[in-house]
Amino acid sequence: MKTTVHGGSDAPVLALDNIHKAFGGVVAVEDFSLELRAGEIVALVGDNGAGKSTLVKMISGVHAPSSGTIRLDGEAVSFSDASVARAHGIEVVYQDLALADQQPVYMNMFLGRETVRGPLNLLDRKAMMRETQALVDELDVRIPSAKAIIRDLSGGQRQGVAIARATHWARKLILLDEPTAALGVAETAKVEDIVRTLRERNIAILIISHSLDQVFRLSDRICVLRRGIQIGVRETAKTDKNEIVSMITGVG
Repeated sequence: MKTTVHGGSDAPVLALDNIHKAFGGVVAVEDFSLELRAGEIVALVGDNGAGKSTLVKMISGVHAPSSGTIRLDGEAVSFSDASVARAHGIEVVYQDLALADQQPVYMNMFLGRETVRGPLNLLDRKAMMRETQALVDELDVRIPSAKAIIRDLSGGQRQGVAIARATHWARKLILLDEPTAALGVAETAKVEDIVRTLRERNIAILIISHSLDQVFRLSDRICVLRRGIQIGVRETAKTDKNEIVSMITGVG
């Protein structure tokens, strides 16, 4: 059984209160509420079209809720775009990873937030390489070096880099959208190990996954969405796959 580590504050890191999102006349998410605490992994599950990606986009500032409230550490927040969410300590690892294939690992780690030095604001490549190498070593992301080019890495290594980048910048929350969808068994296991290390950093983690095996290996709680409606939340240790499948499908 997993041990959830809670932060010092009583307020959850993230609280979604009665979130509603409609695109024109189409309701994508209806009356959704959820809390995440520091050091907790919550899995968001449901079939395609359930509203999972829409929720992630609202939390990360891509979409604004039509109604409802998003709170960070108990304070209501409103994100005009994704950069504002990042400034609040929220990072996302998307399925497509959003990595620059032609660039080395260290430049991807600092993409858009490069370290500069001196009056001419020159790129401080040595500092970025040093920080990157220290982080990938800490997370045990096995890459040749911080100077390796992204296109030369395996799928699992790329995923590790994307998670390491999110870890470097996230102060509160990391959202993982199908982090191992395209990976084999060994690479999936490695990425899951990296995700587990994030708990030790007392970061809240919301993971979307179609793999119920993975959900049961990683999560503390499981939240089920069906056609935009929140069906329920279960403690992972107190439920089983049959119940979750029944909640996802509405059958059983």
